[in-house]
Amino acid sequence: MKLNELRDNEGARHKFKRIGRGIGSGKGKTSGRGVKGQKARSGVTLNGFEGGQLPIYRRLPKRGFVNIFRVEYAPLNIGALDAAIEAGLLPADAPIDEAALKAAGIVKRSNKFAGVRLLAKGAITRKVSITVSGASPAAIAAVEATGGVVTVTVVKKAEEAPAAA
Repeated sequence: MKLNELRDNEGARHKFKRIGRGIGSGKGKTSGRGVKGQKARSGVTLNGFEGGQLPIYRRLPKRGFVNIFRVEYAPLNIGALDAAIEAGLLPADAPIDEAALKAAGIVKRSNKFAGVRLLAKGAITRKVSITVSGASPAAIAAVEATGGVVTVTVVKKAEEAPAAA
């Protein structure tokens, strides 16, 4: 074998198609684009255009509402909390806060959420002291039934303001 005899395998290189070089080439005039005008130009997309008929995004009615001020909390069920303590991920006797939950990997994607909300799914069997942003009344009752303490750091606006008489 000699260096000057080396060749690519058959079909390894595709020949460049020369477009716009006369009608005899088969790719002349419109260069395979089929039309002149806007669609023949580069960088043009006509998304949503349906040939002049009213597009589907305008035919369908608008639905729903997105509250831009909504605050989302990462859910934490008391059953998952009990399982994490059982597995040794969290200390049973020391106070538990949101930083400890994040470090143990119990609360995922914590940067997406404004905090942690304790929920009552499952059961808790041991006394714990936990500090979270929010908690459901049933979860607070379940933790306090075992002798534990739930401290809620974020108070809802309805609870802050005194009732108007």
